[in-house]
Amino acid sequence: MDTQPLPAPEGLPLGLDSLTGRTFDAVLFDMDGTLIDSGPVVVRSWFRWAEEEGVDPALLAGKHGIPSAQIVAELVPPERWASATQRIDDIEVADTDGIVVLPGAREALSALPAGRVAIATSCTRPLAVARIGATGLPAPAVVVTASDVERGKPDPAPYLLAAQRLGVDPARCLVVEDAPAGIAAGRAAGCATLAVASTHRVEELVAARADAVVVDLSGVLLEGDDDGVRLLPA
Repeated sequence: MDTQPLPAPEGLPLGLDSLTGRTFDAVLFDMDGTLIDSGPVVVRSWFRWAEEEGVDPALLAGKHGIPSAQIVAELVPPERWASATQRIDDIEVADTDGIVVLPGAREALSALPAGRVAIATSCTRPLAVARIGATGLPAPAVVVTASDVERGKPDPAPYLLAAQRLGVDPARCLVVEDAPAGIAAGRAAGCATLAVASTHRVEELVAARADAVVVDLSGVLLEGDDDGVRLLPA
């Protein structure tokens, strides 16, 4: 949860050739940092929480893309896990000011048939509902949240459940992510991975072994029909 702006990514797109020749059964999107920019809200909310809980805000670095309950469990004593998790969830649900849709996200969601698209987010269900509602995104029928799984990213459970609910093989899915933890989750689920360089440096996404990296979803075109989904350079 870095407050410093990222440098403009260079050398992108990277690795798209590895994905453009394939047909996928479905695309599984992360939400924050991939479809929407909630960065200022996330930082504002967690810094407020850290001040209330007496936690050094520096300890929040590198936690993007991980469910709040897992972050809290690393930072406060066990007897405070439940109340501290509820508190950060309440703060975040109440604050949607400034959340915007990222370039290409609305078009990407709209381009895909209902049975070939899902969101798998580290948000709780109430928070996912609040943020999707604030942006007016065309949310797919399948939205997997941290409320639906015992372990969130980097565990593969969110993406495995999203594929299961769509009735598709995860090995034939494309995961779209912005965070190394999410890329790790997608890879562990057996999915191909496309990273967007919105919240992490390109070298971090490459180190996480994303199959391809683009600046944002405006850099690609998704085409979906009865035969599957194909990814093309924009």
